[in-house]
Amino acid sequence: MLFAIGAGPQLVGVGSYDTYPPQTAALPKVGALLDPDVERILSLRPDLVVIYATQVDLRQQLRRAGIDVFDYRDAGLAEITGAIRALGSRTGHGPAAGALASTIDSGLAGIAAAVKGRPRPRTLLVFGRERLALRGIYASGGVGFLADMLRIAGGDNVFADVKQKAVQASTEAIIARRPEVILEIHGSDSPMPHGDVQAEIDTWRSLSSLPAVRNGRIDFLIDDRLVIPGPRIVEGTRILAHALHPEAVQ
Repeated sequence: MLFAIGAGPQLVGVGSYDTYPPQTAALPKVGALLDPDVERILSLRPDLVVIYATQVDLRQQLRRAGIDVFDYRDAGLAEITGAIRALGSRTGHGPAAGALASTIDSGLAGIAAAVKGRPRPRTLLVFGRERLALRGIYASGGVGFLADMLRIAGGDNVFADVKQKAVQASTEAIIARRPEVILEIHGSDSPMPHGDVQAEIDTWRSLSSLPAVRNGRIDFLIDDRLVIPGPRIVEGTRILAHALHPEAVQ
């Protein structure tokens, strides 16, 4: 978000797992969600530190040191554009941030318009499970940015009634929900190599009663834009929409 609004030159450090855009590689790493390096952060003498809202201890340590904090939490798509606008205001890039947020809003609206009126398949959106096994399955619930992306992309979430971001789904629960499409998404650093995609798709075929299995509607999608709630979320939503409605969205 910060690079996208023009605040990249102001950054003095990034999280250990920040890899996009490529300019992040040249910046000091200061830990991550569970292991922030407070001494390293303080040594960089920042005026503002962007943290995740659950990092309560880090927030208190920074405030004791007199450092301003911006709390971020990924919820729905509206929170993404809201955070972009707020960061623009805090970093002196308000107009650029507003323009970016508006572009995101219009891009998502364009995808919704492209799939409007088309049949909405009952969709299971999976973002985690054990390799080559139907265990440890995590799927999108009815709230959160993934649920919003799926809705805009033209799919009806089979777990829409579960009002939480993630559902640990048993095979029994999945069979009961009878998805017509299974979309399994992973970041590009997924532990599942690209060469194993067909084997992973075949893993689902043991649930032969599912409409998605019978109709061959299982897609395995590997792309960071699908799993990171940031400025590229329109591109990620378009990937989902293309998987669901390839005739309408390229």
